[in-house]
Amino acid sequence: MICNPGNPTGKVYSREEVEMVAEIAKENDLFIISDEVYREFTYDNTEATSILTIAGVEDRAIMVDSVSKRYSACGARIGCVISRNAELMANMLKLAQARLCPPTIDQMAASACVDLPQSYFDTVKVEYKNRRDLVFAELEKIDGIMCRKPEGAFYIVAKLPIPNAEEFVIWLLNEYNVNNETVMVAPAAGFYATPGAGLSEVRFAYILNENDLAKAMFIFRTGLEKFKEIKGL
Repeated sequence: MICNPGNPTGKVYSREEVEMVAEIAKENDLFIISDEVYREFTYDNTEATSILTIAGVEDRAIMVDSVSKRYSACGARIGCVISRNAELMANMLKLAQARLCPPTIDQMAASACVDLPQSYFDTVKVEYKNRRDLVFAELEKIDGIMCRKPEGAFYIVAKLPIPNAEEFVIWLLNEYNVNNETVMVAPAAGFYATPGAGLSEVRFAYILNENDLAKAMFIFRTGLEKFKEIKGL
C-alpha cells in the first residue's frame, strides 16, 4: 500500500520510485493499492505518477480515489476503486452491493464537483503552496526542529527537540493559550508501524487561511518554548 502524494509527510514519489514499487510487487506476487486522493496537490513543478501508468502490473495495480480531499469535502465518503483486473473489479462490485450507499446529499454534491474546471485546481494549488511555504518558513525559525518541505498534499511532519511529542500536544490543548486560543497538531508516532518510532514528531495540516496559520504557528512556537522551559529541556 502506498499513498502518493503522501499523508502524513507530503512526499511525492518519482516515477522511478513507483516503478521500483511495481518491481517489488511483481517479484513477490503482491497487489499494489495506491491511494492517489491528493494527486492534484503537487508543488514546485512536481508531478504525481499514478500506479495505473506503470506497464507490466496491470493485473495487480489498484488505484483508490476520493472526492473528500480533492474538493475539500472531508466527511463526504464518496470515491472509487480502479483496476484493469476484471476479476478483482467483479468482486469489488459484489462488495459495493453488500454495503449501504453514501447519503444522497453527498452524492449530489460529488456529481456537481466533478464538473469543476481545471481553473479551480489551479487556484487551490496556489493557495496550498502559499500555506505550505508559510508553515515551513515558520518551522525553520525554531531551533532544533527538523523537517523537509513537502512536495504535495497538505501536511508537514517535523521532529521536535523534545522526547515526547504526544505529551506536548496534550499540554498545548489543556494548559497553554495565547489570548484564549491554542493550536492542535497530530502526534506522528501513530503513523509508524515500528514501535517507538516517531515519538518526537508531529504532523501539521496546513488547511487554514494564511492569517490563521500565521497565528497558529506563533502559538505553536511560543508554546514549544514554554514547554521546554517547564520541562528543563
